Amino acid sequence: MPARISVAIANLNGCRFLAPCLQALRTQTRLPDEVVVVDSASTDGSQELLAARFPDVRVVQLQRRPGIAAAFNAGVTHTDGDAVVLLNNDTEADPGWLAALAAALVAQPQAGSLASKVLFMKDRATVNAAGDFYRADGRPGNRGVWQVDRGQFDQPAWVFGAMAAAALYRRSALDDVGPFDEGLGSYCEDIDWAFRAQLRGWRCRYVPDAVVYHHGSATGGGPFASYACGRNFPLVFTKNMPPPLFRRYFGRMLRRQARDALETLPHVREPAARARLRGQAAAVRALPSYLRLRRRVQRTRRVSAATIDALLGEAE
Repeated sequence: MPARISVAIANLNGCRFLAPCLQALRTQTRLPDEVVVVDSASTDGSQELLAARFPDVRVVQLQRRPGIAAAFNAGVTHTDGDAVVLLNNDTEADPGWLAALAAALVAQPQAGSLASKVLFMKDRATVNAAGDFYRADGRPGNRGVWQVDRGQFDQPAWVFGAMAAAALYRRSALDDVGPFDEGLGSYCEDIDWAFRAQLRGWRCRYVPDAVVYHHGSATGGGPFASYACGRNFPLVFTKNMPPPLFRRYFGRMLRRQARDALETLPHVREPAARARLRGQAAAVRALPSYLRLRRRVQRTRRVSAATIDALLGEAE
């Protein structure tokens, strides 16, 4: 029996993007079994658009704006598919996108998640992400970002994680790994989940035929993103890095954080630079709670530190 696949779209004042995003789902060669929009208290007419033009889409209305991790968790909770595809509102999927993910879901039973080939909307020949990587210094990133797409990412591959702007998650993996970390708010919530999944033995498969176009940071970015990355990069490292690797790479992570701060200081009059420094300070304040989370995560680790070490890569 074919897997039942749900699509959950996180929305915050994304009315201008919702129609093309949802219309692209209607033209899929393999239609989703259900589509849910998780709306975070939008005030731009998103709800009215959905009611008028997409009455078949179920809306989960949040009464506040708790961050993308909470919206993702609501999407998982309010769907019943064997797999859940998380999709940003500022995306448009190629017609064969979901069919490619569905085929890989069957072909790769060890994959807890699947990464799409994400290209920029405004320059469809430029890569946004071909899966995600994670470095030993605690810096995550998108494979191939800003590269011209010349076919160098046309082969399936095992990657560290999936960019959650367009990623499929197997329900059994979601149940095993647990929810997205709402303490992170927005940014790095997907790499944190991917890290915990790898610790539990779930792998991530990049599916190049699953093509999605992405505006990128349509309802985020700027100082907000700078703050969130400044805060969340060291917290994800602290929470998830296995003990032998934590001891080996902690100094490297600290040096990277110091380097980021020093490179930011000359631009301190700029809002994004100040936000980055505030985020790093917030990480220090949050460290005790993330050390407690670390103990819980490491107690449930199934794979060796060497397995994780082999996944770290994509040096600068």
